[in-house]
Amino acid sequence: MERHIYLEDIPLDEAWAAWCGALVAAGLWQPLGMEKVPLAEANGRTTATAIWARLSSPHYHASAMDGFAVRAQDSHAATETNPIRLTLVEDFDPETQVGLHPAKAVNTGHPLPAWANAVIMIEHTQPAADEDGRAAIEIRASLPPWQHVRAMGEDMVATELVLPANHTLRPVDLGALAGSGHTAVPVYRRPRVAIIPTGSELISPEDAARDGIRPGQIIEYNSLVLAAQVENWGGDPVRCPIVPDEFEAIQTAVRAAALTHDLILLNAGSSAGSEDYTAHVVQSLGTLLVHGVAVRPGHPVILGMIEIRDRRLEINTQSPISSLQSTIPILGVPGYPVSAALTGEIFVEPLLARWRGQPPYQPQTLTAVLTRKVVSHTGDDDFVRVAVGKVGERTLATPISRGAGVISSLVRADGIVRIPRFSEGADVGTAVTVHLYRPTHEIENSILVIGSHDLTLDLLAQFLAERSQRWLVSANVGSLGGLVALRRGEAHLAGSHLLDPETGEYNVSSIRQYLPGQAIVLVTLVGREQGWIVPKGNPKGLSGWADAARPDVQMVNRQRGAGTRVLFDYELSRLGIAPEQVNGYGREEYTHLAVAAAVASGTADTGLGIRAAARALELDFVPLAHEQYDLVIPQLYFESDLLRPLLDLLYDEDFRTAVAAMPGYDVTPMGQFRNP
Repeated sequence: MERHIYLEDIPLDEAWAAWCGALVAAGLWQPLGMEKVPLAEANGRTTATAIWARLSSPHYHASAMDGFAVRAQDSHAATETNPIRLTLVEDFDPETQVGLHPAKAVNTGHPLPAWANAVIMIEHTQPAADEDGRAAIEIRASLPPWQHVRAMGEDMVATELVLPANHTLRPVDLGALAGSGHTAVPVYRRPRVAIIPTGSELISPEDAARDGIRPGQIIEYNSLVLAAQVENWGGDPVRCPIVPDEFEAIQTAVRAAALTHDLILLNAGSSAGSEDYTAHVVQSLGTLLVHGVAVRPGHPVILGMIEIRDRRLEINTQSPISSLQSTIPILGVPGYPVSAALTGEIFVEPLLARWRGQPPYQPQTLTAVLTRKVVSHTGDDDFVRVAVGKVGERTLATPISRGAGVISSLVRADGIVRIPRFSEGADVGTAVTVHLYRPTHEIENSILVIGSHDLTLDLLAQFLAERSQRWLVSANVGSLGGLVALRRGEAHLAGSHLLDPETGEYNVSSIRQYLPGQAIVLVTLVGREQGWIVPKGNPKGLSGWADAARPDVQMVNRQRGAGTRVLFDYELSRLGIAPEQVNGYGREEYTHLAVAAAVASGTADTGLGIRAAARALELDFVPLAHEQYDLVIPQLYFESDLLRPLLDLLYDEDFRTAVAAMPGYDVTPMGQFRNP
């Protein structure tokens, strides 16, 4: 059988039009069937019909206070100088007890006697006796009719509309329904979504934790992400077992899922390569509508419809729509995790919203200025992850890692910027619309740190979020990159450890060079060790700087402008070693942990980094130097309320203890500051 179906990217709007047209033709571009659920299970569900009050609420005239039920007209002459006495009664007949001014004790919620039309609060009365010696109360102010009374139907009147159709139920709505006489509510049923991960290289997180993981195996977590998305969007996700890359196995799994689900998400297996199982499975079971969408990340998206007989969807439906539907939409989701998550947002959420009678989700947006140039493929809609923060009067968006396999880029992202096709990207300084993942109040309370990477920044972020409702947003671009960002007004502070070879002092000369005339405060965060990160046992026997030039040593370097790179270049120069003599000098990583990962993977024998990064990946460490890591802060922000919680943490014993517990750190100078 021919295994190759060519990937033909089409524009996003055309892909949507093709899929929507097929859904309309199948009767699936509308809400699903209706079911009744108890109120206790209805929170977050969507009403399938309008709901009318069965009872009035309250269904009687009720006292709104603890006090006495009275007739308002009996109090009209009462004043501070002319008190009136009302006789306490249990029963009163206005026709036979004409001369009596009655009052009856009531508590909040008690029904009013038929003869009463007001309630006086107990604290506004005094006990007394009437002319015949009977128990009475004395009042010194008149009452308007219906004071402190909840009249029948004050909240809702029987037959009144309580909630319209297509309304997402909130906790208060459940109370209104119960109060108006309902115990259950008709809602659209939740779409059942099957998520089928495919790939012979995949292993479940549980199996990886129990048995370990070998090279070539990949932990399967896309189904976790997709299932959580589906649940957040009002569906019932079902994660199916991993299916190997075999056409018949995938086809069988899809056919089985189609019998009991409304939508199938088939993860991975689609590409421009020779073993495009997803496309062939969809084609074998129905119609392949779209094979490739011109979006980045997310190219190999498949949209299709499959035909299945004898469906067994067992749901308490009261509508003929979809319960016996034999046409099932299927979506081939790319295997790269960022592509998978964004495919869910682009294609799955709008469909599930439609099935729930709701418009697609519209995130909060804001306008921000790009701090870096974004280059896009001219034929694609480009979804760029960005970190967002407000520095001074400007809201800034900083693009972060764009790899389709870098799920952490979505974790760190504050939002998404869509660069439309044919635009070729966006220049620095361009105003863009950011679709936010975080609420705006978090953006306004975010501290932007750009510069050198250090593990202490992660601890700072943790402590800030827990204690002060501040969020630390960091980008690792190296010490020099951080100073340049400060010069451009793109950060609140920068992490830096730039050594001046002539003076042996850290950061001062670089600040004077790159930030001339600016009022700057240098705040020491930590002292730390730099050295060779090596495999367990230090098999190459590295001991000093000169080992970098050994022909049997393959290293990984830090990027140009990083303080670690400056230190390394200084030591090479001091020893008379040319960069060309160092194997791997041109291979660059942007963080200490990335250097450690390269050593742990065996692709490098060593790299210069901090002891804590070596310890994190259970590697050995050869100390070579002690350095000072500073926070470079413009005076304006040093004195601001935004940074005050961060600076206070530098004197917090719990924080200092947590930093000191990491290997290779010295907290003695923490919090010392000076003006360069």
